[in-house]
Amino acid sequence: MDDILSFVSVWAIPLLLAVTLHEAAHGWVAWRLGDDTAYRMGRVTFNPFRHIDLFGTILLPGILLFISGGRMAFGFAKPVPVIFSRLGSPRRDMVLVAAAGPGTNLALAVASAVLLHAAPLLDGEAREWVTHNLFNSVWINLLLCVFNMLPLPPLDGGRVAVGLLPRYLAEPLARLERAGIFIILGILFILPWIGGRLGLDLHVFSWLVGVPARFLLQVIFAAVGV
Repeated sequence: MDDILSFVSVWAIPLLLAVTLHEAAHGWVAWRLGDDTAYRMGRVTFNPFRHIDLFGTILLPGILLFISGGRMAFGFAKPVPVIFSRLGSPRRDMVLVAAAGPGTNLALAVASAVLLHAAPLLDGEAREWVTHNLFNSVWINLLLCVFNMLPLPPLDGGRVAVGLLPRYLAEPLARLERAGIFIILGILFILPWIGGRLGLDLHVFSWLVGVPARFLLQVIFAAVGV
């Protein structure tokens, strides 16, 4: 039991921090740019329970873990409400609000990597536990950063793309938002399943997210001297 609790703690704590600060950052930036909707709804907070979505955070990952025998999971937090028309410059500010979440994850990854230098100051099991938490924090935050910056609505990268692209390209991309979650699930789970039946490597997630995240991990560790 102790081993299970220890394993869960070194993943759950950095994951909760990563998701909570990601969502709070969206709401805080929107608030500072003119839309206080998320602030009034209590979403600019470090309380993780304010960001939990019953389906996306609990049921969907649980169902996927169950049907895959524990090999696959995917989930999402409760979307932060933003009324873009209330922002001072809606197209520009939409980009800033969307980028705030992945930007926060990148900053957390760098901060966690820097803090790894302090872990050897601790003794025994405490040093090992803190080291695992910090390393997992770097990895989780980089995965969230890269994944969320994929240019497909409703991901943050999709909203950044909609805000930056000319309107004749932005409008059809924005219309994909309703189908975006199904496209994402198809890429993450259905394509690899089809590839397995055909003897092909169709693990697109590892190409689009895993490879860039590992590259960023190496860059950050080299930059901070870990």
